[in-house]
Amino acid sequence: MFQPKKKRPRIRKTMSGLIALTLLSSLVLPSVAGAEPMEPSRVQFTDVSVQAGQSVHVPVTLKQPDYSAVTAYNMQIDYDSSVLEIVRITPKYVGGNFPSIVENNESNFHYKIDNEAGWVRIIWADLTAGEHPVPMEQQLFDIEVKAKNNAAPGTKKLTVNREDAEHWSFTNVDYENYTELSGGTITITAANSGGGNSGSPGSSSGGSVSPTTPVVTPVPSTPAVTKGVDIYVNGQKQEQSATATTSTVNNLVTTTVHVDNDKVINQIGSGLRTLLLPITGTGKGAVVGELNGKLIKTMEGSNAEVVIQTDNGTYTLPANQIQVDQILNQFGSTVPLEDITIQIAIVPSATSKQTAIQAAADKLKNTTVIAAPVDFEVKAIWNGQQVNVDRFNSYVERSITLPEGVDGSKITTGVVLQPDGSLLHVPTKVIKGNVQDSAIINSLTNSTYALIYHPATFSDVTSHWSRDDVQDLASRLIVQGTGENVFAPDRSITRAEFTAVLLRGLGLHAPRSTEAASFTDVKTGSWYEDEVQTAVSYGLISGYADDSFRPNSEITRAEALTIVSRAMKLVGLAQADASETTSLLSAYSDSAKVQAWAAEPVASAIKQELVQGADGKLMSDADISRAQSAAIVKRLLAKAGLI
Repeated sequence: MFQPKKKRPRIRKTMSGLIALTLLSSLVLPSVAGAEPMEPSRVQFTDVSVQAGQSVHVPVTLKQPDYSAVTAYNMQIDYDSSVLEIVRITPKYVGGNFPSIVENNESNFHYKIDNEAGWVRIIWADLTAGEHPVPMEQQLFDIEVKAKNNAAPGTKKLTVNREDAEHWSFTNVDYENYTELSGGTITITAANSGGGNSGSPGSSSGGSVSPTTPVVTPVPSTPAVTKGVDIYVNGQKQEQSATATTSTVNNLVTTTVHVDNDKVINQIGSGLRTLLLPITGTGKGAVVGELNGKLIKTMEGSNAEVVIQTDNGTYTLPANQIQVDQILNQFGSTVPLEDITIQIAIVPSATSKQTAIQAAADKLKNTTVIAAPVDFEVKAIWNGQQVNVDRFNSYVERSITLPEGVDGSKITTGVVLQPDGSLLHVPTKVIKGNVQDSAIINSLTNSTYALIYHPATFSDVTSHWSRDDVQDLASRLIVQGTGENVFAPDRSITRAEFTAVLLRGLGLHAPRSTEAASFTDVKTGSWYEDEVQTAVSYGLISGYADDSFRPNSEITRAEALTIVSRAMKLVGLAQADASETTSLLSAYSDSAKVQAWAAEPVASAIKQELVQGADGKLMSDADISRAQSAAIVKRLLAKAGLI
């Protein structure tokens, strides 16, 4: 544990009176020697998770017996400054007639942050002679913590040296209070942006919003009917916090839910995690959830999510994926956030799209479209202008509810309709329900989604070890045969072929940026040109030192696992650290043959059980086969919970 020396200001001029009052509690209120409470007070640091490069709020709560009354406390919280930094401390209880305090103001709440040394000091005292002690259960303050961009996946702790009275002391009206501490674990996950910075149009980070376009507002063909609806904050019903307006637009019944933004914002102080808008009874109609930019921005700071739940499906959207700052840049930085309307919609696809999807399914052969396709949309509107939020920095979940009586086992995958009229796989898993099954789809984009049944078999894998993996991925349109009913499972696979299979599995069908990849041997018009461009934009491949990609060369197991390890970051799977790498590789007799550049990627694949080796060997320099490629990609998707 870090023990500060030079870093700690013993007595600051602006804090001297309060520090003295806190550490020498007898100057505030008399202390009774030897008195002890029957049960301790308890301080709870909330356990949280955060992506690298993002921030998260850690509420700090005090629970105490009904006979206890804390009148002063002092704590120094230590953290690993190489991985974490404290953004701010927000007081939640300062006592009667005291405003919320910022650093170094003369008042009864003070804090000091030292992100270089890795500590924050918080001091509070009731300066009203015991008239405003901390209530029995009360959030004391909120810590906003950021995981640095280079933070490796794992866990870190917010800690306190409770043996040192200068680091930890709670004073009661009658005694020096015994106080327990729990929580404070921060779980860091990989940045799903694939190693980039915050998204912007044309950048390599993944999230993007479209340029502004004029808003086209269709005229309703029926009078609008408005009624109050209930929404839920953290599972608790919030009555009269939203209204729903229903009308018919272009022959489509549309229900728009207008959220009372200010009421919901008031809930965030108590730790808003989920805002649920359950709108049922609309049948095959469209549902639009309407919030403003101020609410979305506030939710973003709390790592909260918006959930739109309808008869057709559910859309679960983390507020930070809406990218309010990018939207504001499109409209103009001076536009008030509360004037920007954010629409999150689940809409039955237009007849023209349904026809196009059916035509594409007919071309695939042996393919049936299950249920009507659905559009998931996010729009921002201000002053007659519209911005579409099309791409996200991490996988966003949405579900399509199957009609009653439709068996979910008859779905092999979800697909997206491409501009050229083709259907491509998106990661999909089916959830059995009591009455209706549903398909959970995870994607980095918004689109039109359909569900298909496309069973696939190959005569040469019937008794092969890879049969289940190969046929599952073929039914998902991820792998293809080499001929009529033939897969050739033991044939080696080229670098371009492996890249294409991995991209299809991840549902990555277009580059995330306009920056062109320049390899000397990737020819314009080649079948793999777009795949290479997409893989480069997501940071999955980088090529060789001579600026070549060698698309038609066989790929080794080590090279394939290096690409897969980069994909692990995208799907949020933890990689092996240096100490784990040595341990994981040492279990194999040929570990010494794993080259240094491949050691961590190979170990990461072992850690996540994507590879197992054979006869105690990794065979990292051997060419990987088509069957092995299918097995690894399937394990990657399953481990990430995408299929």
